Amino acid sequence: IRPYLLLHATSNSDKVQQPTLALIDRFLSRCFYKQGNSYGDEEAWKQLVSYIVEHEREFPNKHHHNRLFYLAVPPNVFGDTGIAIHKVAMQESNRGWSRLVIEKPFGRDLQSCQHLTTVLSANFQEHHLFRIDHYLGKEIVQNILTWRFSNSIFEWMWNRDAIQSVMLTFKEPFGTEGRGGYFDNYGIIRDVLQNHLLQVLTLIAMEPPLVADGPAASNCIRDAKARVLDAMPVIQLDDCLLGQYDGYTQDETIQNKDTNCPTYAAIRCRVNNPRWAGVPFIMQAGKALDERKCEIRIQFREQPAAQTMFPNRHLPQNELVMRLQPDPSIYFTTNIKSPGFASEPTLVPIGMDYKSVLGENNNSSSSPDAYTRLILDVLRGRQGSFVRDDELHRSWEIFTPLLKQIEEERVRPLPYKYGSQGPEERVAFLQQMGAVVPTQTQSNL
Repeated sequence: IRPYLLLHATSNSDKVQQPTLALIDRFLSRCFYKQGNSYGDEEAWKQLVSYIVEHEREFPNKHHHNRLFYLAVPPNVFGDTGIAIHKVAMQESNRGWSRLVIEKPFGRDLQSCQHLTTVLSANFQEHHLFRIDHYLGKEIVQNILTWRFSNSIFEWMWNRDAIQSVMLTFKEPFGTEGRGGYFDNYGIIRDVLQNHLLQVLTLIAMEPPLVADGPAASNCIRDAKARVLDAMPVIQLDDCLLGQYDGYTQDETIQNKDTNCPTYAAIRCRVNNPRWAGVPFIMQAGKALDERKCEIRIQFREQPAAQTMFPNRHLPQNELVMRLQPDPSIYFTTNIKSPGFASEPTLVPIGMDYKSVLGENNNSSSSPDAYTRLILDVLRGRQGSFVRDDELHRSWEIFTPLLKQIEEERVRPLPYKYGSQGPEERVAFLQQMGAVVPTQTQSNL
């Protein structure tokens, strides 16, 4: 741990300051390691609890001692680990709280998700469980509710009358790089679309919650997200484009060299309610693409009679772009007259980026890391940015039939070049699904 902490402490300077070294040493003095024979080794957990109790006794004036368990373990041992914690490691309710943070993947299909949920719910109540998806802790994602519901200009346009399509994009410029053995068992749909992007989609599409901030907001936010998922039909194969980058199977950790595991996927979803009926929500994600980017593009309908008012002029449609990474920012794309004597419309962005607001080298608590923010929410008992069991079940109901069909029918993904934008058929597919594909100029704004 120490080298990692020192590395981050020197990210903006060549030398670690003495107060920072003292803080690191103080933190490490509170860390200790205990080993067991298995994740469900109750005897090992008892030994760990005995050590914790001894530590709690060092603070006799404290009446409450809380316990937070962070399970960054394989999903097939969530059950054994949870049972052992429930039996021997939970804090007495009158002496403090006990909470479990669970890392994804939360199963790999509906059946495995239900099994996992059954085991955990038999030992814990929902208020004990914090299913963490770090995308819900990213600054832009955290800002969606404030952006949508505290600004009066948006509600009237946040519907099918003004919005033509919504596109959520996740791109990585590298492949599996030695993690192919793990990735090949899950694929890009399970790895990114079914969780990260779908969770962001629910925040974009949800109705206003009764409470959007503070301790009372947890269930209000998740109730609204769950209603979006309930309005989404099961995804069909015809609404899906799959790709696999050239050279994927050269990863030595991939045993099946004839694998049909997709490394790129674009999927059209629908939200069949009065606000969004007919509006395509398109999620696309891929590895070994041309850049690192994650963004939301809300694409507005064409201005009525625009071609009559501006004959022989190309007028790009307006967009609201929320870029999660890199360089978090929020901006509108708008058309203005080009400077000078010409009257050709020119596309310009109007918005803000976090570097300009917070400063290029800002490292203060005003812009914390996603995990930092979410762990603080766990300590505060705020569950609004964590996935509830009914959300999880419904998300797998939406995706499992598609995943099953891909695997059982051995659907072959389309090839694409490493470092490209994806399969050559991508643009035609997105247009067929109802999206307005941004030009290179729009993408670079």
